[in-house]
Amino acid sequence: MYLAAILAALLCAAPFLWSLITAFKQNRDLYNPQNNPFLFNRPATSDHVLYLFTDTAFLTFVWNTVLVGGLVVLITLALSLPAAYSLARLDRPWSGRMAIGIFLVYLVPPSLLFLALSRMVVAVGLQDSTWSLVLVYPTITIPVSVWLLMGFLKGIPKDIEEQAMVDGYSRLGAFLRAVVPLAFPGIVAVIVFAFTLTASEFIYALAFVAPTEEMTVSTGVPTQLVRGDVFFWQSLQAAAVLVAVPIALVFNWFLDKFVAGFTMGAVKE
Repeated sequence: MYLAAILAALLCAAPFLWSLITAFKQNRDLYNPQNNPFLFNRPATSDHVLYLFTDTAFLTFVWNTVLVGGLVVLITLALSLPAAYSLARLDRPWSGRMAIGIFLVYLVPPSLLFLALSRMVVAVGLQDSTWSLVLVYPTITIPVSVWLLMGFLKGIPKDIEEQAMVDGYSRLGAFLRAVVPLAFPGIVAVIVFAFTLTASEFIYALAFVAPTEEMTVSTGVPTQLVRGDVFFWQSLQAAAVLVAVPIALVFNWFLDKFVAGFTMGAVKE
């Protein structure tokens, strides 16, 4: 069993290992098909990694990604938590159908929406700005976050907040002081989902933002490092590793709560 687990881990880690090795390879080493891609057949070099920081706006892309991701996470939580709570707790005959309708919005492909959304972005004067992404991305993150949190909140007994209201709290106070702390695993799942989705989204970022100083990682890196038929492979792989590793570390840090958030959302009503 341990051997199978080790082999599976190595198989999953192989692309990242290849990217890390490729980032430090010389051109003559990388483009020789006879060389082993997982070994340094010539001395390693950091020139391509330095090129990423000195000759591209990579740090600007990272900052824009963090800014957009953080704001989208805050907006998503501010809107999806109350919506999920109302659908999970307030018994109405239409609540189930509304929840399904909200989730179906998430299934609409971005390729069908970006033309209509681009007109909205132009109408509010946010074209070619990262703020256009802050406006648009919640339309993707909120529906599935409501669905996820709704299932999680249904797994929290109503008696807890009812007891809080007996002790003198309003419904809002009971929600904030009794329900939200218990919903923390689900909130973590929403945070991880919303941030990773905004960091990797490509179509909206490409359609709404053109200036280099306003781009996020998902569009800025390929725009700067893919020029016609010339690919700066080592710098591309360095960017991929530098972006993926921190997100992977945060994901593993909250892994238990992330899994709990999704599995608790699977309980029946």
